[in-house]
Amino acid sequence: MTNQQLYLFIAVPLLGNAVFFGLLMAYINAKVEGLRAEMNERFNGSNQSVSAQFQSVNVQFQAINQRFDDMRDMWRAELHRVEEVLDARLKHLEER
Repeated sequence: MTNQQLYLFIAVPLLGNAVFFGLLMAYINAKVEGLRAEMNERFNGSNQSVSAQFQSVNVQFQAINQRFDDMRDMWRAELHRVEEVLDARLKHLEER
């Protein structure tokens, strides 16, 4: 085996692997850039839809808060009624 054959035997697979690795990295980089562009379009291009969704969530929370306020008012009214009944019973017992 001559020196030239040895150099070719070592260099050809090395260069082939380097070319293959370079092509693979270029392909991965293109995929990542495409994904980044798609995500930027989704998050930056659709700010109006995101703000509309947040507005919808805020409306729902306001409705839930209103229901809690209504329940609290109902419980206060019920407790006031129970207090009046107990007062009437105690007054009745005191009169006896």
